[in-house]
Amino acid sequence: MCVGVCKDAQKHSYLSVKTVNKRTFLKLVSGLMATPVLCPLLAWASEEKLRNWAGNLEYGTARLYSAHSLDQVREFVRKQSHLKVLGTRHCFNRIADSSHNFLSIKSMNHVITLDPKASTVTLEAGMSYGQLCPYLDSKGFALHNLASLPHISVAGACSTATHGSGDKNGNLSTAVSALEFVVASGDVVKLTRQDGEAFQGAVVSLGALGVITKVTLDVQPSYMMRQYVYQDLPLSQLKNHFETIVSSAYSVSLFTDWQKQRVNEVWLKSRIEEGKSFDAPQEFFGAKRATRNLHPIAELSAENCTQQMGVPGPWYERLPHFRMGFTPSAGKELQSEYFVPRQHAVEAILAVERLRDRVGPYLMISEIRTIAADNLWMSPCYKQPCVTVHFTWKPDWSAVSNLLPVIEKELAPFDARPHWGKLFTISPARLHSVYQKLPEFVELSERYDPKRKFRNEFLNRNIFGTGA
Repeated sequence: MCVGVCKDAQKHSYLSVKTVNKRTFLKLVSGLMATPVLCPLLAWASEEKLRNWAGNLEYGTARLYSAHSLDQVREFVRKQSHLKVLGTRHCFNRIADSSHNFLSIKSMNHVITLDPKASTVTLEAGMSYGQLCPYLDSKGFALHNLASLPHISVAGACSTATHGSGDKNGNLSTAVSALEFVVASGDVVKLTRQDGEAFQGAVVSLGALGVITKVTLDVQPSYMMRQYVYQDLPLSQLKNHFETIVSSAYSVSLFTDWQKQRVNEVWLKSRIEEGKSFDAPQEFFGAKRATRNLHPIAELSAENCTQQMGVPGPWYERLPHFRMGFTPSAGKELQSEYFVPRQHAVEAILAVERLRDRVGPYLMISEIRTIAADNLWMSPCYKQPCVTVHFTWKPDWSAVSNLLPVIEKELAPFDARPHWGKLFTISPARLHSVYQKLPEFVELSERYDPKRKFRNEFLNRNIFGTGA
């Protein structure tokens, strides 16, 4: 045991960078490398600020600690009065921020237990989809869906109801069949679908219940896919044939800049199944089939995108838009996204389209997708199938922050719900009115986190109604 060393490291980690010279720093790091117990990553020592993936947020503290085992997580949680888990940092807002302490479980990403009979896989919560999926495929298994990029962690994606697309595909959290997490007391809680409402409330946890340490997901037999891209779908065709268009493949994404009365690109991702063929005609509702690989943002190279042109490939190399090992999307950007009930899809799309002149100068691209309904309390798709309207913005927060209320006002008649990990300005009162199980979620949080260790400014304002 090296408790003394770690206590000393914790003491040093609160000092100003200016008080630590190079020799002291090297000596301290050398000591930390030699100890197996919980110790800080010491972002402060290199004078680097902790930022999110896109660089639009600087976190409220650089005190970042890394745990390598369940016992280390439990020990750290017991000792802290306030903390948040920092994962792959793909949230664009402050839902995962802390002004006190961060805990990283990124190194807890090695243990995978596949149960072929139960059709499940259990993994440590530090694992990303990019790490998990090739392993599953090598064993003959697959997940039902993936998000647009594989770089994100499984636990973080499920906690925020991150999603892919497809009429019959629920968001990524719907694959969760069991959870293990450490609550404020340091105790370990395990929940499965058989636990009913407690489980339904805990899956999309928003980081408010504890530190997720293991996740169990449903799996299915591996499958092959292909994707085709079509260009310049007339908006009139989308308006008149929306249901047919979005149900024309296993996963469908519509990319638009809202200009010229058209959808720029339609991405159709189809499963290759015996006895079934996907017809890929030259024309699709007036759109023309692409003759080369494309990026959703026309100006960018398709090098970092998954293979198109109907080339067959494994599910995990076709369901995402972006390839593991490459910078996803544009890199420096802002993102916001709104879920509207499926029955209001066309009206909501046309409402946004009317804002094209205001949106256009600050937009990189928008994406429209469909997601099936689920029964998870804090999921935007709780008890309702949804269509999402996603915005990838240029990194100009002053302009975007003025646009979001305008968009939200247009979508308000449809009871739009924001993506929990992206930028929005919807009021807490409005959030409480559109999430019918939010009061029960607050009660569940009080049960597992009575000392409110896992709360932060974002959660206090938007979920718990207690301000900062």
